[in-house]
Amino acid sequence: MSATPQISRPGAPEGAPNRLPHQVLADWVRGIRPGVALAGLVVAFFVVAMIVPSLLTSQDPYAVNLEQTLQAPSWAHIMGTDQSGRDLYARIIYGARESLLIGLGATALGMAIAIALGVLAGLGNKWVDGIISRGVEVMFAFPILLLALLFVAVFGPSVTTEIVAVGLGTAPGYARMVRGQVLSVRDSGYVEAARALGHPYGSIVRRHIFPNAMRPLVVVMTLGVGQSIVWASGIAFLGLGVPPPSPEWGALLNAGRNYITQAWWLEVMPGVAIVVFSLSLTTLGRHLQQRLEGGLNR
Repeated sequence: MSATPQISRPGAPEGAPNRLPHQVLADWVRGIRPGVALAGLVVAFFVVAMIVPSLLTSQDPYAVNLEQTLQAPSWAHIMGTDQSGRDLYARIIYGARESLLIGLGATALGMAIAIALGVLAGLGNKWVDGIISRGVEVMFAFPILLLALLFVAVFGPSVTTEIVAVGLGTAPGYARMVRGQVLSVRDSGYVEAARALGHPYGSIVRRHIFPNAMRPLVVVMTLGVGQSIVWASGIAFLGLGVPPPSPEWGALLNAGRNYITQAWWLEVMPGVAIVVFSLSLTTLGRHLQQRLEGGLNR
């Protein structure tokens, strides 16, 4: 008997067979290492904290209790209390909403700008490509943090301002990646074959170039969320982030720096939350990249 023929997906490179969803899921589950599973649990924990924080703590993150100021971590307050007697664990849990919103929003904004510029540069003529590429290089001349700080200083601190500031700061790097991906796919064999068959240019862009150029960017976006949270926390630490009494993680770092010799937990606990969440997202992003590139054994 002859083997069942494999049919390639429309718009996918030649040789990429259709596979049933449960087969794809089984392959992914087999490739998950313990470290990746742990990272997934950490991300899931903070996603729950973002959506329904009351499931993870019954404490009010804004409740002031001057009789319990600067208490060290204990069974009553597992991460201690701040200078106003507020429970630090509750503030970190409730702060996940603003911190993750900033990370997701900044990454989405930066990637949207990058896709627009990168696709125009990659598919346009040499003049369009040259103008966009030179503009991106000019933006690269300014450090991301400096651009973000300038934007926040002009328009004032808020969640929206931080999203726009970090998004604009990260857009040039994403734009260069998008342009490179579009150029690579545009010159690939299956795109040349589609042209030779007389397919309309718009159809080639829609069915072949755009989907295949954007696929690797899923990994970049995963990594970008953690990076955006770190940048936003740096802005807040310098005093230009979301104003108090917000429990945003960077704002917690900024509020605790004046008490670092008296209450180390005010700096360590929010810092650990930022580092652990960012590393977990990076781990998941690297795992996703390996799966997409076929780097793990199947």
